[in-house]
Amino acid sequence: MLHDVSDGPHPRHDGLQPLLDELARIAALPLERGETLPARAYTDESFHRLEHDRVFRGDWLCVGHVSQVAGPGDYLRTDAAGEPLVITRDEEGGLHALSRVCRHRFMDILPPETTPEQGSLERLMCPYHTWTYRLNGEYAGQLAGAPMMNKVDFDRAACRLPRYRLEEWNGLLMVCADPAVPPLAPQLAELTDRLAPYGLADLVVAYTDRWEGVPANWKVAFENGSENYHHMGTHASTLDTLVPGKDTVVDESEGRWFSMYTPFALDAPGLAEGDAPRVGTLIPGLGERQLSGMTVAGFFPNLVMALLPDSVTFVRWVPTGPATHDALVTVLVPAQAERDPDFGAYVEASRRQFEVIQNEDLVAVRGVQRGLATDPAPSGGRFSHLERPLWQFQRYLADRLAPADPAPAPAPAQR
Repeated sequence: MLHDVSDGPHPRHDGLQPLLDELARIAALPLERGETLPARAYTDESFHRLEHDRVFRGDWLCVGHVSQVAGPGDYLRTDAAGEPLVITRDEEGGLHALSRVCRHRFMDILPPETTPEQGSLERLMCPYHTWTYRLNGEYAGQLAGAPMMNKVDFDRAACRLPRYRLEEWNGLLMVCADPAVPPLAPQLAELTDRLAPYGLADLVVAYTDRWEGVPANWKVAFENGSENYHHMGTHASTLDTLVPGKDTVVDESEGRWFSMYTPFALDAPGLAEGDAPRVGTLIPGLGERQLSGMTVAGFFPNLVMALLPDSVTFVRWVPTGPATHDALVTVLVPAQAERDPDFGAYVEASRRQFEVIQNEDLVAVRGVQRGLATDPAPSGGRFSHLERPLWQFQRYLADRLAPADPAPAPAPAQR
């Protein structure tokens, strides 16, 4: 259930409402006059709580890839907006998103201390008191067994794990806690068409990685990942030599998604000293455009994909506080890549190259957060045309955080 968030006064500074008013003003500006959000949008506790409720508990979030639950009985342990979840596939091939909090005394059914992130099972069993839950069809999450409960007044049929909405979009597993939010796929129809050549649903996970407790607001990192303008500075001797930011063409998209394309530099060296450029098993069916450059695409609130001829990397930035976040990385490759005898070496090279780029980005996002913490005056700057996704993101945030429409006043009684 979504939290009840008041739009009334808040204790910090002049309250939350002036900050929301400023967000609305900035979001209404045209791109050529676009401004950076005020610093408090990246530091304020009340703003962070509102984002948690209206954005992360009130919209669609990616929690994994369909290849991670490929067969009947497969599960994926994950979290969304702080909620412990498990994604399961039943015997008929159906996917389910269930709370993994036992209905007895609220134990995590799949504790990370003792269970792998992925696996296969016939039923969910809580390791605390061995309560078990079904996984199939309409009965997914329903209590199947509760030992030694025959002497108490207990309605077993009414006991079940809460279910969350789940959509599979281009192979990505998307969950939502709010039953009133519109389906995701229609909102991303144009992006689906643009990404079709990559066949995302047919790829498999090569590896995942995680950077925990990054000392910066999640939006700082998401905005950094949503533009190539910073290549010429942050990645001047690495990424910019392969995909020069100045050559990026940003699509004039609308709504909650964005995309851009950068052709490879003709004389591109490796991303890290001693490494050759990443070239693994090519994704089948790509055209000349996809083979000759990198596409970056994303959708709000927090997912960005880098699509290359041999892989697709998607990154999610998950807030853990007003000024901290976790960065979750998943790298997809063609299924046939796993059969290559050099696949292990390819994965290790990929990890090293990504760490080079991530460590450069971490210097930037930490530095921005330090600047924001000084509560600076408005910057007076403008967005580059390469930062169009940030301008779109502001409009998304303003829409999500706007006060709900008040209920209409009751009609006067007839005399």
